[in-house]
Amino acid sequence: MWFRRDLRAHDHAALYEALRACERVHAVFVFDPAILGGLPRRDRRVEFVRESVAELRRLLPGLVVRHARAADEIPRLAGELGVQAVFANRDYEAAAIARDDAVRTALARDRIAFHAFKDQAVFDGDEVLTQAGKPYTVFTPYKNAWLAKLDDFQLRSYAVDKHAHRLVPTPQAEPVPSLADLGFEATNLRELDLPTGVSGGAAMFRDFLAHIDAYGATRDFPALHGTSGLGVHLRFGTVSVRELAREAHRRMRAGSEGAGVWLSELVWRDFFFQVLAHFPHVVDGAFRREYDAIEWESGAHADERFAAWCEGRTGYPIVDAAMAQINATGFMHNRLRMVAASFLVKDLGIDWRRGERYFAEKLNDYDLAANNGNWQWAASTGCDAQPWFRIFNPESQQAKFDPEGSFVGYWLAGRKAVPPIVAHGEARERALRRYAAVRP
Repeated sequence: MWFRRDLRAHDHAALYEALRACERVHAVFVFDPAILGGLPRRDRRVEFVRESVAELRRLLPGLVVRHARAADEIPRLAGELGVQAVFANRDYEAAAIARDDAVRTALARDRIAFHAFKDQAVFDGDEVLTQAGKPYTVFTPYKNAWLAKLDDFQLRSYAVDKHAHRLVPTPQAEPVPSLADLGFEATNLRELDLPTGVSGGAAMFRDFLAHIDAYGATRDFPALHGTSGLGVHLRFGTVSVRELAREAHRRMRAGSEGAGVWLSELVWRDFFFQVLAHFPHVVDGAFRREYDAIEWESGAHADERFAAWCEGRTGYPIVDAAMAQINATGFMHNRLRMVAASFLVKDLGIDWRRGERYFAEKLNDYDLAANNGNWQWAASTGCDAQPWFRIFNPESQQAKFDPEGSFVGYWLAGRKAVPPIVAHGEARERALRRYAAVRP
């Protein structure tokens, strides 16, 4: 059983299938330099994963943990252990698919099977299609079809415990590599009150359920404790998306409006997974290809403005506070992700891909499908995106969603006010001309 972004030992599709099919199952996790090599030396995600793997080792004492290139190590280890098959959960990103194809080919040379299963999504691939058999490109009809297809079978929990005796129990002599062993340094993760591992995910979910009914009313206000904060746990699989969706769906049917709104957020997650799977060109370009012709701002002037956005020096407090939050914590409130993205793309006229890459570097819960989908939504270039002529006014957004200035005051405390680097009204007119020039 090859663990990747599914760091739990319960309700786990591939682990269940491996235990059900085999008499003896070895559990393996690989810290892969192919992934780690491009990250900064202080990366909260690496620390989160390292701590979560350490907890998984405590749950599964036989867990083999290696620091090596997974495309080489998994086939080598499979041969060393004499296994007949490798089980894993599917990943939807191009690099992961290429890695798995390489592993599958290498295993096949030794007559070892490779089996992959759906686990990080409720529905994936071609499970939710239009009546014409095509992938959805608009969210609301996708959501309606998703909900119509949802049943107890799709939300069932995989009974790992039933076959857990088949896991090889021998405790591993080698410790889980430290951050230093992996080439990284400690971050401020512990100071952020972000619990790691399955125990952390379970605690955060319990906390959220206590106020899920109010989610629809509170989720847009960054100063409130209104969201689940579970994004990073979903990203690394320390919670089960089926468990989350099952509870949200049950409460929605019992009349909880907040639970229904939150369930929609999980549907958005599946929606972006299937967009990435069916339209892989979105990784490098606009979903709506005509928008690849937009002439974005470039040169030293654009670079200076991009740096001001990254560092929270735009002169618009709600944008600057949002950037201060992501830089300090690796988290940004969802409403503010939209505001900050709209400001970069439409007020500053900077290519959405630059902002997407910055979020990819900073976000604890960075996921290619969702990050790309949300940036293209804000830039009006993607599936079911906000209309090109809809441009968030950062001042009215602040007045509406942080009316008492609590969020802004916290994150900008002690800072001197700076003048806005653009006038929103003039920037809006430039954005309208920029988009109109490429409209069909």
